[in-house]
Amino acid sequence: MKIKDQPFYIQSTAVLFGLVLLVYVMIQLADILVPLAFAAFLAVLLNPLVNRLQRYKVPKALSIAIAMLVMIIAVATVFYFLSTQIAQFGDSLPMLQKKFEAITTDLKNWVQATFGVQITKQEQMLKDALNNSQAMLGRTVNGVLGTLAIIFLLPVYIFLMLFYKPLILNFLYEVFSEENSKKVSDVLSETKSAIQSYIVGLLIEMIIVAAMNSAALVLLGVKYGILIGCIGAILNLIPYLGGIIAIALPVLMATVTKDGYSTQLGVIIAYIVIQFIDNNILVPRIVSSKVQINALMSIIVVLLGNALWGVSGMFLSIPFVAVLKIIFDRIDDLKPWGKLLGDNVPTRHMGEMLRSRSKRKAVLPKKEDS
Repeated sequence: MKIKDQPFYIQSTAVLFGLVLLVYVMIQLADILVPLAFAAFLAVLLNPLVNRLQRYKVPKALSIAIAMLVMIIAVATVFYFLSTQIAQFGDSLPMLQKKFEAITTDLKNWVQATFGVQITKQEQMLKDALNNSQAMLGRTVNGVLGTLAIIFLLPVYIFLMLFYKPLILNFLYEVFSEENSKKVSDVLSETKSAIQSYIVGLLIEMIIVAAMNSAALVLLGVKYGILIGCIGAILNLIPYLGGIIAIALPVLMATVTKDGYSTQLGVIIAYIVIQFIDNNILVPRIVSSKVQINALMSIIVVLLGNALWGVSGMFLSIPFVAVLKIIFDRIDDLKPWGKLLGDNVPTRHMGEMLRSRSKRKAVLPKKEDS
């Protein structure tokens, strides 16, 4: 007997068990799956350039190598620019540390005068908090090591995925029955288009936001405004949550390097304006993915991605769910889940429609008996 013919509690138990098993496997194999996921998305992004080079009679392996070289040069340029800014920041680190210690001392005295908490007790509480954060620090170090592993494995995975693309596509077609070939073709085509438009749109959005952040911070006189503005633009790639963290960095820098609170207020106002422009103009027009995920689901999947794979999971969550939505929209039994992920909000829910129909039937006059 099929699962769908079983009672609801058996179906829900089977689905829940399958999800738990899937999540467990994904956590245990994170070191393998995360580089493969990044490589798959980047391979889809580089595929148009590889195809164009091949149309000019460039050998396949050389076309892939040229496309990867272009990507590496672009990434290296960004890292070189950021490293020069970080070097300047390092030169002023002792001065910033002294200023931060002075602000911390004033804050401790204010807490003692206002709430009656002794400075020694405050220091003990801070020490306990630091001791409790050692586990988090260890996870962060592991995350950094995992990121380095990704960097070294990515080129290999990307090259092999692009080289064996026909083999992978043939497998996807052959693993499903022939009558589903049209659906498989549509899913693959829409997935490719969605990933390409999403990643390219994000890169363009990041450059524009970095320029606006840096210009605002430089005009406000925040030290290392270009570096902090670029970091804020990178954090902005994490939907909804990254923007909040990005505001804290320039506010903290302004607090350490400047007297008063006018600069901090200016930073908050400037970032609110930039976020408004980003959310209402840049994202709808530039991040023009064919698959739109609503805000509620975006926040939930970003948090789930962080719980599953850390920072890497936060970056991968949105394009991964976009691919899932494409698949859900093509399978009849999963279409409700696709609608739940999407941003097409109906004006009325099904319950209201059913109640309205029943009311209309109730007020209709009954036909007289002939």
